[in-house]
Amino acid sequence: MITFDQVTIQYDDAPEPALRDADFTIEEGELCLVVGHTGVGKSTLLGAVNGLVPHFTGGTLYGRVTVDGRDTAHHPPRELADVVGVVGQDPVDGFVTDTVEEELAYAMEQLAIPPATMRKRVEETLDLLSLADLRHRALHELSGGQQQRVAIGSVLTAHPRVLVLDEPTSALDPTAAEEVLAAVTRLVHDLGVTVLMAEHRLERVVQYADRVLHLPGDGHARIGPPADILRTSTIAPPIVELGRVAGWSPLPLSIRDARRAAAPLRARLADRPPSPARPSPVRPSPARVAAPLLTARGITVTYRGVPAVREVDLDLRAGEVTALMGRNGSGKSSLLWALQGSGPRRAGTVKTAGDGPDPHDVPAAQARRLVGLVPQTPADLLYLESVKQELDQADAESGTGVPARAVLDRLAPGLDDATHPRDLSEGQKLALVLAVQLSAAPQIVLLDEPTRGLDYRAKSALIGIVDSLAAEGRSVVISTHDVEFVARAADRVVVMAEGDVVADGPTAEVIVASPVFAPQTAKILAPLPYLTVGQIEASLA
Repeated sequence: MITFDQVTIQYDDAPEPALRDADFTIEEGELCLVVGHTGVGKSTLLGAVNGLVPHFTGGTLYGRVTVDGRDTAHHPPRELADVVGVVGQDPVDGFVTDTVEEELAYAMEQLAIPPATMRKRVEETLDLLSLADLRHRALHELSGGQQQRVAIGSVLTAHPRVLVLDEPTSALDPTAAEEVLAAVTRLVHDLGVTVLMAEHRLERVVQYADRVLHLPGDGHARIGPPADILRTSTIAPPIVELGRVAGWSPLPLSIRDARRAAAPLRARLADRPPSPARPSPVRPSPARVAAPLLTARGITVTYRGVPAVREVDLDLRAGEVTALMGRNGSGKSSLLWALQGSGPRRAGTVKTAGDGPDPHDVPAAQARRLVGLVPQTPADLLYLESVKQELDQADAESGTGVPARAVLDRLAPGLDDATHPRDLSEGQKLALVLAVQLSAAPQIVLLDEPTRGLDYRAKSALIGIVDSLAAEGRSVVISTHDVEFVARAADRVVVMAEGDVVADGPTAEVIVASPVFAPQTAKILAPLPYLTVGQIEASLA
């Protein structure tokens, strides 16, 4: 179905090819998972399947890419739209209409499909993806998982034989991610659709893959069965890392298989209490840890009369890293914006540093010095033409004497001043926005979905940044769906549902008690209190 025949893709401004001599075939009805660190060429490979590379991105393609017999060098994306459906990282970016039903019909209108056929396909897609109850709903009212299913449905109505998905679960809570992946596997198994999927959260998807396509970073591509490729790959989910540590063969890819193999390991670890899941740097003094840096009482946020946050009380302490969790639409982002002072707040009070001012009641520049917020899409705060301009503007606005460049060099050293912010990787954008916000020296730092678009290596770097912020005596709040990241990064977990706080406590107690939020290691070794592979390595050593 998809054939790469000695494909090399070279961009004009790049010293090395993004892909080098890629040679493989993906068969009909196969789910192939593309893995690799950020910047190794995954997006280039996906774009080559529907002709975006090189027709729109530029560069030179050597070799031959064929999809269902069509050579992409001679067929631009518009001539492949009936064969290849593409869903990007953010489904909202691809929406062009207002309601679910209109969005499902739009692609067929562009392909001039007869109205009677359009109506039939819309009904089929509504049933296939369990969207029938949402057909008249406005797209902006849907949850993240619902939006992702609509985005997939909008390309499926054209009956493509190939579906290309770029990080389909990156912004979804665990339950919504399972819904989307269930829909995707149904397409593969029942309809014979070929799916090519790139995803950083491998723990969610690897068990569904027929084969894995690994890009190690030198331009080459390795393809094979998931267990064979992941045994030696530079990137792997926790379940595979655990299998490597335990010496399991073959490597298990599902929790069920891993639990069956883990009985001897559980016996070895039974009498060994785990080391802390989060060994951290030097912490502030106990007196500073005990004193809240921020006290919120009765925070209530409503939109058009509908409550998003209901009378939430929260204390944030120095040196503490708090994970804010909950399904899409539970009120996490609304709470963060209310704490920062920029978001709407119907009721409630926020005090900083004891009896300090409420960020909502002071000018924006002063509020930044009290509470810094990095939104879900960091690029929303980047509006100038170069990294240097962004840093200079931050220095001019902060007035704290902390150079933004010094902060950036600590977070992501080596970024060229002349680089346009939009040309940075997701991790680099996050580092730049963090530098802009931290230049104001806020004692409370709020991060909204910071791991979106980050690979495992970049997440480890982010944990190092968070640790250093906590060691400086700041309080860090991270809103995230990434349970594996929380297990390694957070001291405390606060879980929200329908605007209410339903759980608040130490990380191990809260996430292990939840079958939804428990990390893979905890599920495999339950009832032992292990959260990370690092803890197991330490105990075995």
